[in-house]
Amino acid sequence: MYRFLLTPRWWAINVFLLLSIPFCVFMGSWQLGRFEDRVDNHREAEAQVADAKKDKPRPLDDLLPVTKATSGKQATATGRYDTQLLVPGRTLDDKDGYYVLTLLRTGTGRALPVVRGWLPGEPDPAKAPAPPVGEVTVTGALQASETPGSNGVSARSGLPEGQTAAISAASLINLVPYDVYDAWVTLNRGDSGMRAVPASAPGGTGLDLKAFQNLGYTAEWFAFVGFVIFMWFRLFRREVELARDAELGLGPAADAADTADTADAADGDDVPRQASGVSSPVQ
Repeated sequence: MYRFLLTPRWWAINVFLLLSIPFCVFMGSWQLGRFEDRVDNHREAEAQVADAKKDKPRPLDDLLPVTKATSGKQATATGRYDTQLLVPGRTLDDKDGYYVLTLLRTGTGRALPVVRGWLPGEPDPAKAPAPPVGEVTVTGALQASETPGSNGVSARSGLPEGQTAAISAASLINLVPYDVYDAWVTLNRGDSGMRAVPASAPGGTGLDLKAFQNLGYTAEWFAFVGFVIFMWFRLFRREVELARDAELGLGPAADAADTADTADAADGDDVPRQASGVSSPVQ
Protein backbone atom coordinates (compact mmCIF):
# COMPACT_ATOMS: atom_id res chain seq x y z
CA MET A 1 0.00 0.00 0.00
CA TYR A 2 2.90 2.34 0.77
CA ARG A 3 4.97 1.49 -2.28
CA PHE A 4 4.13 4.90 -3.74
CA LEU A 5 6.61 6.38 -1.25
CA LEU A 6 9.41 4.85 -3.34
CA THR A 7 8.38 6.61 -6.54
CA PRO A 8 10.53 9.52 -7.84
CA ARG A 9 7.65 11.93 -7.26
CA TRP A 10 7.45 11.09 -3.58
CA TRP A 11 11.21 11.08 -3.20
CA ALA A 12 11.15 14.70 -4.39
CA ILE A 13 8.27 15.56 -2.03
CA ASN A 14 10.04 14.01 0.97
CA VAL A 15 13.35 15.70 0.20
CA PHE A 16 11.57 19.06 -0.07
CA LEU A 17 9.88 18.43 3.29
CA LEU A 18 13.13 17.48 5.03
CA LEU A 19 14.92 20.54 3.67
CA SER A 20 12.16 23.14 4.07
CA ILE A 21 11.35 22.44 7.73
CA PRO A 22 14.83 23.13 9.17
CA PHE A 23 15.24 26.07 6.79
CA CYS A 24 11.99 27.67 7.97
CA VAL A 25 12.85 26.99 11.62
CA PHE A 26 16.27 28.60 11.11
CA MET A 27 14.82 31.69 9.41
CA GLY A 28 12.10 32.05 12.05
CA SER A 29 14.66 31.76 14.84
CA TRP A 30 16.88 34.32 13.12
CA GLN A 31 14.03 36.82 12.79
CA LEU A 32 13.10 36.24 16.44
CA GLY A 33 16.71 36.87 17.42
CA ARG A 34 16.66 40.14 15.48
CA PHE A 35 13.54 41.22 17.36
CA GLU A 36 15.08 40.30 20.72
CA ASP A 37 18.23 42.26 19.82
CA ARG A 38 16.12 45.33 19.07
CA VAL A 39 14.30 44.93 22.39
CA ASP A 40 17.64 44.68 24.22
CA ASN A 41 18.96 47.74 22.37
CA HIS A 42 15.83 49.65 23.29
CA ARG A 43 16.22 48.77 26.98
CA GLU A 44 19.90 49.67 26.95
CA ALA A 45 19.15 52.99 25.25
CA GLU A 46 16.47 53.85 27.81
CA ALA A 47 18.85 52.93 30.62
CA GLN A 48 21.52 55.11 29.02
CA VAL A 49 19.17 58.09 28.92
CA ALA A 50 18.23 57.55 32.56
CA ASP A 51 21.85 57.20 33.66
CA ALA A 52 22.91 60.23 31.63
CA LYS A 53 20.88 62.50 33.91
CA LYS A 54 23.29 61.64 36.72
CA ASP A 55 26.39 62.53 34.70
CA LYS A 56 28.18 65.82 35.10
CA PRO A 57 27.23 68.24 32.32
CA ARG A 58 29.88 68.77 29.65
CA PRO A 59 30.38 71.59 27.14
CA LEU A 60 28.30 71.14 24.02
CA ASP A 61 31.23 71.06 21.60
CA ASP A 62 32.84 68.21 23.55
CA LEU A 63 29.84 65.96 22.83
CA LEU A 64 29.47 66.62 19.11
CA PRO A 65 28.72 65.04 16.74
CA VAL A 66 25.77 63.29 18.33
CA THR A 67 26.15 59.51 18.36
CA LYS A 68 24.44 56.67 20.19
CA ALA A 69 27.09 57.05 22.88
CA THR A 70 26.56 60.81 23.40
CA SER A 71 22.81 61.01 22.78
CA GLY A 72 21.05 61.88 26.04
CA LYS A 73 24.24 63.16 27.71
CA GLN A 74 24.02 66.34 29.75
CA ALA A 75 25.31 69.31 27.75
CA THR A 76 25.81 72.95 28.61
CA ALA A 77 25.96 75.99 26.35
CA THR A 78 26.08 79.74 26.91
CA GLY A 79 24.58 82.42 24.71
CA ARG A 80 21.58 84.64 24.11
CA TYR A 81 18.12 83.50 23.09
CA ASP A 82 17.00 84.72 19.67
CA THR A 83 14.30 83.33 17.35
CA GLN A 84 11.47 81.36 18.93
CA LEU A 85 9.47 78.72 17.05
CA LEU A 86 6.65 76.33 17.89
CA VAL A 87 6.74 72.62 17.03
CA PRO A 88 3.16 71.33 16.64
CA GLY A 89 1.87 67.78 16.88
CA ARG A 90 3.86 66.70 19.95
CA THR A 91 2.33 64.53 22.64
CA LEU A 92 3.28 64.23 26.28
CA ASP A 93 1.56 61.73 28.58
CA ASP A 94 -0.92 60.99 25.77
CA LYS A 95 -1.95 64.64 25.55
CA ASP A 96 -1.67 66.70 22.37
CA GLY A 97 0.42 69.84 22.47
CA TYR A 98 3.51 71.52 21.08
CA TYR A 99 7.12 72.27 21.90
CA VAL A 100 8.45 75.77 22.50
CA LEU A 101 11.75 75.87 20.64
CA THR A 102 14.13 78.81 21.04
CA LEU A 103 17.44 79.24 19.24
CA LEU A 104 20.39 80.08 21.49
CA ARG A 105 23.02 82.23 19.73
CA THR A 106 26.39 81.05 21.03
CA GLY A 107 29.85 82.55 20.75
CA THR A 108 30.76 80.09 17.98
CA GLY A 109 28.54 81.89 15.50
CA ARG A 110 26.08 79.01 15.41
CA ALA A 111 22.76 78.71 17.20
CA LEU A 112 21.70 75.80 19.38
CA PRO A 113 18.01 74.76 19.19
CA VAL A 114 16.74 74.55 22.77
CA VAL A 115 13.38 72.98 23.65
CA ARG A 116 12.39 75.06 26.65
CA GLY A 117 9.24 73.09 27.36
CA TRP A 118 5.86 71.70 26.28
CA LEU A 119 2.42 73.26 26.30
CA PRO A 120 -0.97 71.57 25.70
CA GLY A 121 -3.43 72.40 22.94
CA GLU A 122 -2.94 74.00 19.55
CA PRO A 123 0.18 76.09 18.89
CA ASP A 124 -0.40 79.66 20.01
CA PRO A 125 2.47 82.19 20.00
CA ALA A 126 0.57 84.32 22.53
CA LYS A 127 0.65 81.48 25.08
CA ALA A 128 4.33 80.60 24.59
CA PRO A 129 6.40 82.32 27.30
CA ALA A 130 9.07 84.70 26.03
CA PRO A 131 12.67 83.56 26.55
CA PRO A 132 14.89 85.15 29.19
CA VAL A 133 16.73 88.30 28.15
CA GLY A 134 20.50 88.54 28.27
CA GLU A 135 23.21 85.91 28.44
CA VAL A 136 22.10 82.56 29.81
CA THR A 137 23.67 79.15 30.35
CA VAL A 138 21.43 76.23 29.53
CA THR A 139 21.79 72.62 30.68
CA GLY A 140 19.90 69.74 29.19
CA ALA A 141 19.94 66.40 27.40
CA LEU A 142 21.65 66.37 24.03
CA GLN A 143 19.56 65.03 21.15
CA ALA A 144 20.26 64.29 17.49
CA SER A 145 18.50 66.19 14.73
CA GLU A 146 15.13 64.73 13.89
CA THR A 147 14.30 63.14 10.56
CA PRO A 148 10.87 64.11 9.18
CA GLY A 149 8.61 61.11 8.68
CA SER A 150 10.26 58.88 11.30
CA ASN A 151 9.69 58.23 15.00
CA GLY A 152 6.46 60.19 14.98
CA VAL A 153 8.04 63.35 13.54
CA SER A 154 5.66 65.06 11.14
CA ALA A 155 6.80 65.49 7.54
CA ARG A 156 4.12 67.98 6.54
CA SER A 157 5.01 71.32 5.03
CA GLY A 158 3.19 74.58 4.63
CA LEU A 159 3.03 75.32 8.35
CA PRO A 160 2.17 78.83 9.52
CA GLU A 161 4.99 81.28 10.03
CA GLY A 162 6.80 80.70 13.31
CA GLN A 163 6.35 76.92 13.25
CA THR A 164 8.50 73.98 12.22
CA ALA A 165 7.60 70.33 11.91
CA ALA A 166 11.02 68.88 12.77
CA ILE A 167 13.87 69.97 14.99
CA SER A 168 16.74 69.62 12.56
CA ALA A 169 19.44 71.82 11.12
CA ALA A 170 18.15 71.09 7.61
CA SER A 171 14.73 72.50 8.49
CA LEU A 172 15.82 75.41 10.68
CA ILE A 173 18.49 76.72 8.31
CA ASN A 174 15.68 77.84 6.02
CA LEU A 175 13.95 79.76 8.82
CA VAL A 176 16.81 81.72 10.37
CA PRO A 177 19.64 83.78 8.82
CA TYR A 178 22.48 82.04 10.71
CA ASP A 179 24.08 78.61 11.04
CA VAL A 180 22.47 76.03 13.34
CA TYR A 181 24.02 73.15 15.23
CA ASP A 182 23.15 69.69 13.91
CA ALA A 183 21.79 68.82 17.35
CA TRP A 184 19.39 70.18 19.96
CA VAL A 185 18.95 70.24 23.72
CA THR A 186 15.88 69.69 25.85
CA LEU A 187 16.05 71.44 29.21
CA ASN A 188 15.97 69.32 32.34
CA ARG A 189 13.40 71.68 33.82
CA GLY A 190 10.67 73.36 31.86
CA ASP A 191 11.23 77.10 31.48
CA SER A 192 8.62 79.66 32.63
CA GLY A 193 6.19 77.06 34.00
CA MET A 194 6.22 74.81 30.94
CA ARG A 195 6.57 71.04 31.27
CA ALA A 196 10.02 69.65 30.53
CA VAL A 197 10.29 67.41 27.47
CA PRO A 198 11.97 64.12 28.40
CA ALA A 199 14.96 63.00 26.37
CA SER A 200 14.34 60.20 23.91
CA ALA A 201 16.51 57.20 23.08
CA PRO A 202 18.91 57.46 20.13
CA GLY A 203 17.50 56.79 16.70
CA GLY A 204 17.51 53.18 15.56
CA THR A 205 17.30 51.80 19.11
CA GLY A 206 13.57 51.95 19.68
CA LEU A 207 10.79 49.44 19.12
CA ASP A 208 9.96 50.89 15.73
CA LEU A 209 8.22 49.40 12.69
CA LYS A 210 11.27 47.34 11.74
CA ALA A 211 11.24 45.58 15.11
CA PHE A 212 7.62 44.50 14.71
CA GLN A 213 8.33 43.49 11.11
CA ASN A 214 10.91 41.04 12.48
CA LEU A 215 8.27 39.68 14.85
CA GLY A 216 5.79 39.31 12.00
CA TYR A 217 8.32 37.50 9.83
CA THR A 218 8.99 35.13 12.73
CA ALA A 219 5.33 34.15 12.85
CA GLU A 220 5.23 33.72 9.06
CA TRP A 221 8.22 31.35 8.96
CA PHE A 222 6.87 29.14 11.73
CA ALA A 223 3.41 29.16 10.16
CA PHE A 224 4.98 27.98 6.91
CA VAL A 225 6.43 24.97 8.78
CA GLY A 226 2.92 23.97 9.82
CA PHE A 227 1.61 24.53 6.30
CA VAL A 228 4.29 22.30 4.73
CA ILE A 229 3.60 19.48 7.19
CA PHE A 230 -0.15 19.81 6.66
CA MET A 231 0.19 19.62 2.88
CA TRP A 232 2.47 16.56 3.15
CA PHE A 233 -0.05 14.67 5.28
CA ARG A 234 -2.85 15.71 2.96
CA LEU A 235 -1.00 14.32 -0.09
CA PHE A 236 0.00 11.20 1.85
CA ARG A 237 -3.56 10.48 2.93
CA ARG A 238 -4.83 10.95 -0.63
CA GLU A 239 -2.26 8.48 -2.00
CA VAL A 240 -3.14 5.94 0.71
CA GLU A 241 -6.82 6.22 -0.13
CA LEU A 242 -6.14 5.73 -3.83
CA ALA A 243 -3.96 2.69 -3.11
CA ARG A 244 -6.64 1.18 -0.86
CA ASP A 245 -9.34 1.76 -3.47
CA ALA A 246 -7.15 0.08 -6.09
CA GLU A 247 -6.78 -3.03 -3.87
CA LEU A 248 -10.55 -3.19 -3.46
CA GLY A 249 -11.12 -2.81 -7.19
CA LEU A 250 -12.44 0.68 -6.81
CA GLY A 251 -11.24 3.91 -8.23
CA PRO A 252 -10.76 5.20 -11.78
CA ALA A 253 -9.19 1.97 -13.14
CA ALA A 254 -12.05 -0.19 -11.92
CA ASP A 255 -14.63 2.29 -13.21
CA ALA A 256 -12.97 2.24 -16.63
CA ALA A 257 -13.09 -1.58 -16.72
CA ASP A 258 -16.78 -1.62 -15.74
CA THR A 259 -17.52 0.89 -18.45
CA ALA A 260 -15.75 -1.25 -21.05
CA ASP A 261 -17.68 -4.38 -20.00
CA THR A 262 -20.95 -2.52 -20.20
CA ALA A 263 -20.12 -1.24 -23.69
CA ASP A 264 -19.23 -4.76 -24.89
CA ALA A 265 -22.47 -6.11 -23.55
CA ALA A 266 -24.42 -3.37 -25.28
CA ASP A 267 -22.70 -4.09 -28.60
CA GLY A 268 -23.63 -7.79 -28.31
CA ASP A 269 -27.29 -6.98 -27.80
CA ASP A 270 -27.39 -5.07 -31.09
CA VAL A 271 -26.61 -8.27 -33.12
CA PRO A 272 -29.90 -9.89 -34.34
CA ARG A 273 -30.40 -13.44 -33.08
CA GLN A 274 -32.15 -16.27 -34.97
CA ALA A 275 -35.14 -17.79 -33.21
CA SER A 276 -34.77 -21.45 -32.19
CA GLY A 277 -36.61 -24.00 -34.39
CA VAL A 278 -37.30 -21.57 -37.20
CA SER A 279 -35.69 -22.25 -40.53
CA SER A 280 -34.30 -19.53 -42.65
CA PRO A 281 -36.18 -18.74 -45.81
CA VAL A 282 -34.81 -20.27 -48.99
CA GLN A 283 -33.12 -17.75 -51.16
